[in-house]
Amino acid sequence: MSIALPLHLLAAVIWVGGMFFAYVCLRPVAATVFEPPHRLQLWAHVFVKFFTWVWAAVITLIVTGHGMIALYGGFGSIGKHVHIMLGIGYIMFLLFAHLYFAPFKRLKTAVEAADWAVAGNNLNQIRKIVGINLVLGLVTVVVASAGRYLL
Repeated sequence: MSIALPLHLLAAVIWVGGMFFAYVCLRPVAATVFEPPHRLQLWAHVFVKFFTWVWAAVITLIVTGHGMIALYGGFGSIGKHVHIMLGIGYIMFLLFAHLYFAPFKRLKTAVEAADWAVAGNNLNQIRKIVGINLVLGLVTVVVASAGRYLL
């Protein structure tokens, strides 16, 4: 537990914090500072770096989360808040996997081909999915930290 919990928390902070930074801070600035070709190139390169970390975070969250559930005695021994956290986490993972293998893949291809209209459409899809995942991630943080007192 002394290893699993800190790794779990760090992975969540990296993923949710990264989404918060990208969505709330970088996105509005990039939209006002850069013309579409440069903005789309920036996002394609930023996502390559960030999504590497997200994959590491997702794997860490799944392994440590299930490991901690096992240490607590299994699914029958954990609170509702952990079940909710797990469910939201898997929804977030599925949304991220879709984002990674569909619009992100198309974004990279369109940027390489300098097809800015297609790249922009895919960036918009990514923005929507990241927005949903950010809300889900913030809800998960609340459920994880205060859920046993709320439920």
